[in-house]
Amino acid sequence: MGSSWREDYKSKVVTFAEAAKKMNSGDFICIGLGIGACSPDMYHAILDRWEDLKDVRISDSVQVRPCRLYDPAFMVNLQGHINYAPAFGMMLIRKINEAKLSDFFPIMTSDSAEKYAVASDVIICMVTPPNDQGYVNLGLTNFFTLEALRQGRASGKLRVAIAEVNDQMPTIFGNNWLHVSEFDCFVENSSKIPAVGRPKPGEKELAIGQNVLELINDGDTIQMGLGGIPEVVVAGLDGKHDLGVLTEMFPIGLRQLVEKGIVTNTRKPFHKGVTIATFCIGDQDMYEYVHENPSCEFYPASYTNNPNFIAQHPNMVAMNMALMVDFSGQIASEGLGHRQVSGSGGQLDFMAGAYYSKGGKGISLMYAARQLKDGSLLSAIVPEMPGGTPITVPRTYAQYVVTEYGIVNLKFKSRRERAEALINIAHPDLRGELRASLKKNFYMNGSGK
Repeated sequence: MGSSWREDYKSKVVTFAEAAKKMNSGDFICIGLGIGACSPDMYHAILDRWEDLKDVRISDSVQVRPCRLYDPAFMVNLQGHINYAPAFGMMLIRKINEAKLSDFFPIMTSDSAEKYAVASDVIICMVTPPNDQGYVNLGLTNFFTLEALRQGRASGKLRVAIAEVNDQMPTIFGNNWLHVSEFDCFVENSSKIPAVGRPKPGEKELAIGQNVLELINDGDTIQMGLGGIPEVVVAGLDGKHDLGVLTEMFPIGLRQLVEKGIVTNTRKPFHKGVTIATFCIGDQDMYEYVHENPSCEFYPASYTNNPNFIAQHPNMVAMNMALMVDFSGQIASEGLGHRQVSGSGGQLDFMAGAYYSKGGKGISLMYAARQLKDGSLLSAIVPEMPGGTPITVPRTYAQYVVTEYGIVNLKFKSRRERAEALINIAHPDLRGELRASLKKNFYMNGSGK
């Protein structure tokens, strides 16, 4: 009986080309997020069949491995055969988005598994080799994969589940295991895990990061994403004590935070002593640290990002980047106008959770302005959003907004008070223009203060 899973596994091992033959016209293909996605070899095996297929959609998110799926010159010929509908975007898909060759699959992190379970005919992910009990580990990405696969299978919608088995994938504890019997086929392919270099912060990142540090206290539970500003925050946490981590992505520098006693997870009401997340992207040091580390656990995103669960953590501090905020407090983080940049991810999940957390703080981080090609400045603080801009965080959940020029808390302010406060942390060269707009639009006869 003990060898039955081994026989099952062996019978399911196929080549990339054989796996690609399992795709049918009309299929919606869900690919695991980030490092949990398949290799370019799997993508290319599917794309090579484009003339045989019609109305196939491929959806992935947080893209870390370059491939032809993101090449507008290649994909323009595949329209109607294989189309691309990402959920969260990274730099790799900016060109195909700008060419208007991609669609968009709107999901929040917390509901991503349900939406993919309903949509997907095929799910493809990367996993570790099976252990002695016949379980593969999802490694550096849980997110929607585990639940979308199981819910899709239970409903009868999911037809094919494919795992690319990579012996270089770290093993992460938690609810991060699937049995060999839950997959239809396996492709064995040893490939290097993509590492993301830690960004070097500039003057703006240092200023924003220093402002954020004023909002973090001993014993807080924190969530933060990737980028130069979180790097500054992590570097500045020396002297803080007993922080907990409940997050979507393991924070950069986690090893150092734990070794210094800054992160202990001892004051959290749940999972004491353990950092909880749903995926990881980082450098090699990070991967070595989280591999088979009992103090680091992954759970499905519907658990880590459930606002009700987040809200049960007192002093929850959620920090996420934003692109723009308008005078009323609406926050845009996934695109401007009809130009899609990324997706909503877990930002609203954690903003809502922090909003209802006792002592919680939901923080939106943004550069006050960005310089355009002609040298002019485009303010991130605006009277109104450009037409078509998706709102990631509604104004009712707006709390702290931080730029390199300061901090404001919008939660208890009126519309006029919000606008006035935001102008005070806008780029100094743009404040006069913003004040003129405020008087024109928010005050009778333009007779503001």
